[in-house]
Amino acid sequence: MTRLLPALNLLLTLVLTFLGLLAITFFIGRVVPIDPVIAVVGDRASKETYDAVRAALGLDDPLIVQFGRYVWQILLGDLGVSVSTGRPVATDLARVFPATLEMATIGIIIGVALGVPMGVFAAARQGSWIDQVIRVIGLAGYAIPAFWLGLVGLVVFYAQLRWVGGPGRIDLFLDGMVPVKTGLLLVDSAIDGNGEAFQSAVSHIILPATILGFFALAYIARMTRSFMLEQLSQEYIITARVKGVPERLILWRHAFRPIRVQLITVIGLSYAGLLEGSVMIETVFSWPGIGNYLTTALLNADMNAVLGATLVIGTVFIAINKGSDLLYWLLDPRARI
Repeated sequence: MTRLLPALNLLLTLVLTFLGLLAITFFIGRVVPIDPVIAVVGDRASKETYDAVRAALGLDDPLIVQFGRYVWQILLGDLGVSVSTGRPVATDLARVFPATLEMATIGIIIGVALGVPMGVFAAARQGSWIDQVIRVIGLAGYAIPAFWLGLVGLVVFYAQLRWVGGPGRIDLFLDGMVPVKTGLLLVDSAIDGNGEAFQSAVSHIILPATILGFFALAYIARMTRSFMLEQLSQEYIITARVKGVPERLILWRHAFRPIRVQLITVIGLSYAGLLEGSVMIETVFSWPGIGNYLTTALLNADMNAVLGATLVIGTVFIAINKGSDLLYWLLDPRARI
Protein backbone atom coordinates (compact mmCIF):
# COMPACT_ATOMS: atom_id res chain seq x y z
CA MET A 1 0.00 0.00 0.00
CA THR A 2 2.87 2.35 0.83
CA ARG A 3 4.32 1.87 -2.65
CA LEU A 4 0.99 2.83 -4.21
CA LEU A 5 0.74 6.13 -2.36
CA PRO A 6 3.09 8.10 -4.69
CA ALA A 7 1.16 6.84 -7.74
CA LEU A 8 -2.18 7.71 -6.12
CA ASN A 9 -0.89 11.14 -5.15
CA LEU A 10 0.31 11.72 -8.71
CA LEU A 11 -3.06 10.64 -10.11
CA LEU A 12 -4.95 12.87 -7.68
CA THR A 13 -2.68 15.81 -8.54
CA LEU A 14 -3.26 15.24 -12.25
CA VAL A 15 -7.05 15.12 -11.81
CA LEU A 16 -7.15 18.26 -9.66
CA THR A 17 -4.79 20.14 -11.97
CA PHE A 18 -6.85 19.19 -15.01
CA LEU A 19 -10.06 20.29 -13.28
CA GLY A 20 -8.38 23.57 -12.43
CA LEU A 21 -7.38 23.99 -16.08
CA LEU A 22 -10.97 23.28 -17.17
CA ALA A 23 -12.26 25.85 -14.68
CA ILE A 24 -9.80 28.49 -15.91
CA THR A 25 -10.62 27.95 -19.58
CA PHE A 26 -14.37 27.92 -18.85
CA PHE A 27 -14.37 31.18 -16.93
CA ILE A 28 -12.04 32.81 -19.45
CA GLY A 29 -14.69 32.07 -22.04
CA ARG A 30 -17.28 33.81 -19.86
CA VAL A 31 -15.37 36.96 -18.89
CA VAL A 32 -13.71 37.92 -22.19
CA PRO A 33 -15.57 40.75 -23.99
CA ILE A 34 -16.62 38.48 -26.85
CA ASP A 35 -20.23 37.39 -27.23
CA PRO A 36 -20.32 33.80 -28.58
CA VAL A 37 -23.87 34.33 -29.81
CA ILE A 38 -22.82 37.31 -31.94
CA ALA A 39 -19.97 35.22 -33.32
CA VAL A 40 -22.57 32.70 -34.53
CA VAL A 41 -25.48 34.85 -35.75
CA GLY A 42 -23.70 38.13 -36.56
CA ASP A 43 -24.42 41.59 -35.24
CA ARG A 44 -27.41 42.18 -37.53
CA ALA A 45 -29.55 39.28 -36.31
CA SER A 46 -32.94 39.95 -34.78
CA LYS A 47 -33.51 39.78 -31.03
CA GLU A 48 -35.64 36.66 -31.47
CA THR A 49 -32.83 34.90 -33.35
CA TYR A 50 -30.28 36.08 -30.79
CA ASP A 51 -32.38 34.81 -27.87
CA ALA A 52 -33.07 31.48 -29.57
CA VAL A 53 -29.37 30.82 -30.26
CA ARG A 54 -28.42 31.91 -26.74
CA ALA A 55 -30.90 29.45 -25.29
CA ALA A 56 -29.70 26.71 -27.67
CA LEU A 57 -26.12 27.27 -26.50
CA GLY A 58 -27.24 26.96 -22.88
CA LEU A 59 -25.98 30.40 -21.92
CA ASP A 60 -29.17 31.14 -19.95
CA ASP A 61 -28.43 28.32 -17.50
CA PRO A 62 -26.65 28.97 -14.16
CA LEU A 63 -22.85 29.02 -14.40
CA ILE A 64 -22.46 25.85 -12.34
CA VAL A 65 -24.74 24.00 -14.78
CA GLN A 66 -22.81 25.39 -17.75
CA PHE A 67 -19.51 24.34 -16.17
CA GLY A 68 -20.76 20.81 -15.51
CA ARG A 69 -21.93 20.50 -19.11
CA TYR A 70 -18.59 21.90 -20.31
CA VAL A 71 -16.61 19.34 -18.29
CA TRP A 72 -18.80 16.50 -19.55
CA GLN A 73 -18.37 17.59 -23.17
CA ILE A 74 -14.59 17.80 -22.73
CA LEU A 75 -14.48 14.30 -21.22
CA LEU A 76 -16.37 13.08 -24.29
CA GLY A 77 -13.82 14.79 -26.55
CA ASP A 78 -16.30 17.41 -27.75
CA LEU A 79 -14.60 20.81 -27.98
CA GLY A 80 -17.41 22.35 -30.00
CA VAL A 81 -17.44 23.55 -33.59
CA SER A 82 -15.15 26.27 -34.91
CA VAL A 83 -16.98 29.29 -36.27
CA SER A 84 -14.02 30.04 -38.56
CA THR A 85 -13.67 26.64 -40.23
CA GLY A 86 -17.06 25.05 -39.64
CA ARG A 87 -15.33 21.87 -38.47
CA PRO A 88 -15.15 20.33 -34.99
CA VAL A 89 -12.39 22.01 -32.99
CA ALA A 90 -10.98 18.60 -32.05
CA THR A 91 -10.56 17.80 -35.77
CA ASP A 92 -8.81 21.12 -36.39
CA LEU A 93 -6.45 20.63 -33.44
CA ALA A 94 -5.59 17.09 -34.51
CA ARG A 95 -4.62 18.57 -37.89
CA VAL A 96 -2.50 21.51 -36.66
CA PHE A 97 -0.88 20.18 -33.48
CA PRO A 98 1.60 17.81 -35.23
CA ALA A 99 3.16 20.82 -37.01
CA THR A 100 3.84 22.51 -33.67
CA LEU A 101 5.04 19.25 -32.13
CA GLU A 102 7.49 18.67 -34.98
CA MET A 103 8.99 22.15 -34.81
CA ALA A 104 9.19 22.20 -31.00
CA THR A 105 10.79 18.74 -30.90
CA ILE A 106 13.57 19.77 -33.27
CA GLY A 107 13.94 22.99 -31.28
CA ILE A 108 14.39 21.20 -27.96
CA ILE A 109 16.90 18.78 -29.52
CA ILE A 110 18.95 21.77 -30.67
CA GLY A 111 18.56 23.44 -27.28
CA VAL A 112 19.71 20.37 -25.34
CA ALA A 113 22.53 19.44 -27.75
CA LEU A 114 24.06 22.92 -27.47
CA GLY A 115 22.78 24.24 -24.14
CA VAL A 116 24.04 21.44 -21.90
CA PRO A 117 27.68 21.48 -23.14
CA MET A 118 27.68 25.29 -23.08
CA GLY A 119 26.50 25.29 -19.47
CA VAL A 120 29.13 22.74 -18.47
CA PHE A 121 31.97 24.62 -20.17
CA ALA A 122 30.79 27.94 -18.73
CA ALA A 123 30.91 26.49 -15.22
CA ALA A 124 34.29 24.86 -15.83
CA ARG A 125 35.72 28.21 -17.04
CA GLN A 126 33.94 30.44 -14.56
CA GLY A 127 34.92 34.08 -15.03
CA SER A 128 36.72 33.47 -18.34
CA TRP A 129 35.77 34.98 -21.68
CA ILE A 130 34.03 31.70 -22.61
CA ASP A 131 31.85 32.00 -19.53
CA GLN A 132 31.06 35.63 -20.33
CA VAL A 133 30.11 34.86 -23.94
CA ILE A 134 27.83 32.01 -22.92
CA ARG A 135 26.19 34.17 -20.26
CA VAL A 136 25.59 36.93 -22.84
CA ILE A 137 24.02 34.37 -25.19
CA GLY A 138 21.79 33.20 -22.36
CA LEU A 139 20.79 36.77 -21.57
CA ALA A 140 20.03 37.43 -25.24
CA GLY A 141 17.70 34.45 -25.23
CA TYR A 142 15.64 36.19 -22.54
CA ALA A 143 15.84 39.70 -23.95
CA ILE A 144 15.35 39.37 -27.71
CA PRO A 145 11.69 39.26 -28.83
CA ALA A 146 10.82 36.10 -30.76
CA PHE A 147 8.98 37.92 -33.55
CA TRP A 148 11.94 40.27 -34.14
CA LEU A 149 14.42 37.42 -34.33
CA GLY A 150 12.08 35.57 -36.69
CA LEU A 151 11.75 38.55 -39.02
CA VAL A 152 15.51 39.15 -39.06
CA GLY A 153 16.09 35.46 -39.76
CA LEU A 154 13.71 35.54 -42.70
CA VAL A 155 15.30 38.68 -44.14
CA VAL A 156 18.87 37.41 -43.79
CA PHE A 157 18.71 33.66 -44.39
CA TYR A 158 15.72 33.48 -46.76
CA ALA A 159 15.40 36.78 -48.62
CA GLN A 160 19.12 37.61 -48.86
CA LEU A 161 21.16 34.41 -48.64
CA ARG A 162 18.51 31.91 -49.82
CA TRP A 163 19.89 29.30 -47.44
CA VAL A 164 16.50 28.22 -46.12
CA GLY A 165 12.91 27.96 -47.27
CA GLY A 166 10.47 30.78 -46.67
CA PRO A 167 7.24 30.94 -44.70
CA GLY A 168 5.04 27.88 -44.58
CA ARG A 169 5.78 24.25 -43.96
CA ILE A 170 6.65 23.17 -47.51
CA ASP A 171 6.93 24.64 -51.00
CA LEU A 172 3.51 25.44 -52.47
CA PHE A 173 3.88 23.14 -55.48
CA LEU A 174 4.53 20.21 -53.10
CA ASP A 175 1.69 21.00 -50.71
CA GLY A 176 -0.71 18.06 -50.45
CA MET A 177 1.58 15.63 -52.29
CA VAL A 178 2.67 13.78 -49.14
CA PRO A 179 0.10 11.33 -47.72
CA VAL A 180 -0.73 12.22 -44.11
CA LYS A 181 0.05 9.31 -41.80
CA THR A 182 1.51 10.80 -38.63
CA GLY A 183 0.96 14.51 -39.31
CA LEU A 184 4.72 15.02 -38.93
CA LEU A 185 5.75 16.17 -42.40
CA LEU A 186 9.38 15.09 -42.11
CA VAL A 187 8.32 11.60 -41.01
CA ASP A 188 5.51 11.30 -43.56
CA SER A 189 7.71 12.40 -46.47
CA ALA A 190 10.44 9.97 -45.39
CA ILE A 191 7.91 7.12 -45.14
CA ASP A 192 6.53 8.02 -48.57
CA GLY A 193 10.06 8.07 -50.00
CA ASN A 194 9.52 11.57 -51.41
CA GLY A 195 13.01 13.03 -51.25
CA GLU A 196 12.03 16.35 -52.81
CA ALA A 197 9.28 16.92 -50.26
CA PHE A 198 11.60 15.87 -47.43
CA GLN A 199 14.28 18.36 -48.50
CA SER A 200 11.68 21.10 -48.86
CA ALA A 201 10.29 20.34 -45.38
CA VAL A 202 13.79 20.44 -43.88
CA SER A 203 14.57 23.79 -45.53
CA HIS A 204 11.36 25.30 -44.17
CA ILE A 205 11.57 23.96 -40.62
CA ILE A 206 15.26 24.53 -39.91
CA LEU A 207 15.07 28.29 -39.32
CA PRO A 208 11.99 28.48 -37.03
CA ALA A 209 13.13 25.37 -35.14
CA THR A 210 16.61 26.85 -34.66
CA ILE A 211 15.12 30.08 -33.31
CA LEU A 212 13.00 28.09 -30.86
CA GLY A 213 16.10 26.06 -30.00
CA PHE A 214 17.97 29.28 -29.26
CA PHE A 215 15.42 30.27 -26.62
CA ALA A 216 15.53 26.77 -25.11
CA LEU A 217 19.34 26.86 -25.22
CA ALA A 218 19.42 30.09 -23.21
CA TYR A 219 17.44 28.60 -20.33
CA ILE A 220 19.09 25.16 -20.40
CA ALA A 221 22.64 26.60 -20.54
CA ARG A 222 21.91 28.96 -17.65
CA MET A 223 20.47 26.22 -15.44
CA THR A 224 23.20 23.73 -16.37
CA ARG A 225 25.86 26.28 -15.44
CA SER A 226 24.16 26.92 -12.09
CA PHE A 227 23.89 23.20 -11.28
CA MET A 228 27.49 22.55 -12.31
CA LEU A 229 28.87 25.41 -10.23
CA GLU A 230 27.16 23.96 -7.18
CA GLN A 231 28.67 20.52 -7.84
CA LEU A 232 32.15 21.84 -8.63
CA SER A 233 32.27 23.52 -5.22
CA GLN A 234 31.69 20.22 -3.40
CA GLU A 235 34.47 18.57 -1.39
CA TYR A 236 34.49 15.38 -3.45
CA ILE A 237 35.42 17.42 -6.55
CA ILE A 238 38.28 19.07 -4.68
CA THR A 239 39.42 15.63 -3.53
CA ALA A 240 39.32 14.29 -7.08
CA ARG A 241 41.45 17.18 -8.30
CA VAL A 242 43.97 16.63 -5.53
CA LYS A 243 44.22 12.99 -6.58
CA GLY A 244 45.05 14.10 -10.13
CA VAL A 245 41.86 12.96 -11.84
CA PRO A 246 41.72 14.45 -15.37
CA GLU A 247 39.52 17.53 -15.64
CA ARG A 248 37.41 15.93 -18.36
CA LEU A 249 36.48 13.06 -16.08
CA ILE A 250 35.81 15.44 -13.18
CA LEU A 251 33.40 17.43 -15.30
CA TRP A 252 31.44 14.69 -17.05
CA ARG A 253 31.75 11.69 -14.74
CA HIS A 254 31.80 13.26 -11.27
CA ALA A 255 30.11 16.67 -11.52
CA PHE A 256 27.69 16.20 -14.40
CA ARG A 257 26.29 12.82 -13.38
CA PRO A 258 24.50 14.09 -10.22
CA ILE A 259 22.77 16.93 -12.09
CA ARG A 260 21.27 14.79 -14.85
CA VAL A 261 18.10 14.20 -12.89
CA GLN A 262 17.68 17.93 -12.23
CA LEU A 263 18.16 18.63 -15.93
CA ILE A 264 15.24 16.36 -16.77
CA THR A 265 12.88 18.84 -15.13
CA VAL A 266 14.58 21.79 -16.83
CA ILE A 267 14.40 20.14 -20.26
CA GLY A 268 10.78 19.12 -19.70
CA LEU A 269 9.77 22.67 -18.78
CA SER A 270 11.69 24.03 -21.78
CA TYR A 271 9.95 21.59 -24.12
CA ALA A 272 6.53 22.49 -22.76
CA GLY A 273 7.43 26.16 -23.06
CA LEU A 274 8.29 25.71 -26.73
CA LEU A 275 4.97 23.97 -27.39
CA GLU A 276 2.95 26.69 -25.74
CA GLY A 277 5.15 29.67 -26.60
CA SER A 278 5.53 29.21 -30.34
CA VAL A 279 2.67 31.58 -31.19
CA MET A 280 4.90 34.43 -32.38
CA ILE A 281 7.22 32.18 -34.37
CA GLU A 282 4.31 30.42 -36.06
CA THR A 283 2.71 33.75 -36.91
CA VAL A 284 5.92 35.17 -38.41
CA PHE A 285 6.65 32.01 -40.42
CA SER A 286 3.00 31.30 -41.36
CA TRP A 287 3.51 27.93 -39.74
CA PRO A 288 0.22 25.96 -39.72
CA GLY A 289 0.48 24.92 -36.09
CA ILE A 290 -1.59 25.36 -32.97
CA GLY A 291 -0.12 28.80 -32.23
CA ASN A 292 -1.16 30.14 -35.63
CA TYR A 293 -4.55 28.48 -35.22
CA LEU A 294 -5.01 30.15 -31.83
CA THR A 295 -4.06 33.56 -33.20
CA THR A 296 -6.51 33.26 -36.08
CA ALA A 297 -9.25 32.14 -33.71
CA LEU A 298 -8.66 35.14 -31.46
CA LEU A 299 -8.84 37.55 -34.40
CA ASN A 300 -12.11 35.95 -35.53
CA ALA A 301 -13.62 35.86 -32.01
CA ASP A 302 -13.89 32.07 -32.37
CA MET A 303 -14.14 31.17 -28.67
CA ASN A 304 -14.61 27.43 -29.15
CA ALA A 305 -11.33 27.29 -31.06
CA VAL A 306 -9.60 29.59 -28.55
CA LEU A 307 -10.68 27.55 -25.53
CA GLY A 308 -9.96 24.24 -27.27
CA ALA A 309 -6.44 25.30 -28.24
CA THR A 310 -5.80 26.72 -24.76
CA LEU A 311 -7.01 23.49 -23.19
CA VAL A 312 -4.77 21.34 -25.39
CA ILE A 313 -1.72 23.51 -24.70
CA GLY A 314 -2.42 23.44 -20.96
CA THR A 315 -2.94 19.68 -20.99
CA VAL A 316 0.35 19.12 -22.83
CA PHE A 317 2.15 21.37 -20.34
CA ILE A 318 0.68 19.44 -17.40
CA ALA A 319 1.53 16.08 -18.98
CA ILE A 320 5.16 17.03 -19.68
CA ASN A 321 5.58 18.59 -16.24
CA LYS A 322 4.18 15.57 -14.43
CA GLY A 323 6.11 13.23 -16.70
CA SER A 324 9.30 15.03 -15.71
CA ASP A 325 8.37 14.68 -12.04
CA LEU A 326 7.75 10.97 -12.55
CA LEU A 327 11.13 10.48 -14.24
CA TYR A 328 12.75 12.43 -11.40
CA TRP A 329 11.07 10.12 -8.90
CA LEU A 330 12.12 6.99 -10.80
CA LEU A 331 15.75 8.02 -11.36
CA ASP A 332 16.53 9.65 -8.02
CA PRO A 333 16.13 7.33 -5.01
CA ARG A 334 16.22 10.36 -2.67
CA ALA A 335 12.89 11.55 -4.10
CA ARG A 336 11.19 8.37 -2.87
CA ILE A 337 12.11 8.91 0.77
